[in-house]
Amino acid sequence: MQKVLIENYNNILLEILAIIPARAGSKSIADKNIRSLLAKPLMAYSIEHALNCDRINRVIVSTDSKLYAEIARSYGAEVPFLRPEDISGDLSNDYEFFVHALDWLRTQENYLPDICVQLRPTHPVRKTEDISSMIDLLISRPDADSVRSVVMNRSHIPYKMWFLSQDSVLKPFTEDKLIHEPYNQPRQKLPVTYFQNASVDVIRTKTILEKGSLSGDIILGYVMDEEYDIDCEEDFENVKYRLSERISFNDESIKTFCIDIDGIIANITPGNNYALATPVIENISRINRLFDAGHRIILFTARGTLTGKDWKDLTATQMNEWGVRYHELIFGKPSADFYIDDRNLNISKL
Repeated sequence: MQKVLIENYNNILLEILAIIPARAGSKSIADKNIRSLLAKPLMAYSIEHALNCDRINRVIVSTDSKLYAEIARSYGAEVPFLRPEDISGDLSNDYEFFVHALDWLRTQENYLPDICVQLRPTHPVRKTEDISSMIDLLISRPDADSVRSVVMNRSHIPYKMWFLSQDSVLKPFTEDKLIHEPYNQPRQKLPVTYFQNASVDVIRTKTILEKGSLSGDIILGYVMDEEYDIDCEEDFENVKYRLSERISFNDESIKTFCIDIDGIIANITPGNNYALATPVIENISRINRLFDAGHRIILFTARGTLTGKDWKDLTATQMNEWGVRYHELIFGKPSADFYIDDRNLNISKL
C-alpha cells in the first residue's frame, strides 16, 4: 500500500487510514447505518468521502454484520475482518473497535498506519477538503494528539446548565472564577463554546495504542459550520429534507427572501431593548436551509426607528453568534421576492 506524500511538510510519507464504524445493532433507528438516504445507504456517504480525500490511502469499515460488509465493499471500502460481538453492543465505545482494528491489521498484515481518521456514517454530509485540512492540521502540530470537528454552540450554553440533586438543589454545570455568577449574565457576556458534531476525528495511532485514548492530552478543534448527526428518526427526516433541498436546487429557482429580524429570528423584547433579544433557533435553522439551497437571504430590521439608537453593531454580532447565514443586513425594507415577518409570509411553511 503506497504511503501518502504530504508535500507541505517536508515531503513526509505517511500511512493514513480511514475507519468507518458501522455496527448493525442500532436501537434508535433499525439498521441505521445502511438505511437508504436519497437512494443510497447511509454509510456509503462516509465511504465516498474517504475515498475522495487525497490524504487518505486506505478505507476500512468496521462492522459486525456480513450484510453490512457486502454493502461496504460494493461502495469501494475494505472489510478485512468482522468486529467481534462483545465490542458491538449498545454500550461498546469507539476506543474498543479502534484497538481491535489496529491489532488485527498489525497481526494479520503487519500494517500499522501513522494516522487514523474516523468518519461516522451518522454524519452523511461533510466536505472532503475539511478532512484534508484536519489531517494537515494534526501533521503541522507535533505536540497535538488529535483533531476533532466542532461547531459553535448556539443554543444551550453550558454556563446556564445545571445539575439537579435528589433534594432539588441546583449546582452549576460549569463555573468560571473570572465571571461572577455566569448563569445570571446575558449570553453576550459569556465565552463562546463549541460542541463536537460527530463528523470527523483525526487521531495519531500512537495516541490510541500508547495513551489508551481516542483523543489524548492535546486535542485541536476544527470549526465547521454545520451539524448533520443522525441519532433518531427526527434527525433522519431533517437531514433528508436538507439534502433534498440541495439536490433539487438549480440556478433558475433562486429567489430573494427578505426576513425581518425581530419576531422571526429574535424573540420580541420589552421596551425595544434589543440587547436582551434571544434567538428563535427553529426559525434560524429554516433560514439557513434556504441559504444552503442557494437562495439570497436579506435581513432587515426597523431597530432604532423608535429609540433613535444605533443598533447596527449589536445586531450584526447577534446574527453571527446565533449562526444566522445571510447575504445582506439592511436597516429599512429592501426589494425582494418574498417578505417574511410576523404579518406576511409564515416561515413555518418553508
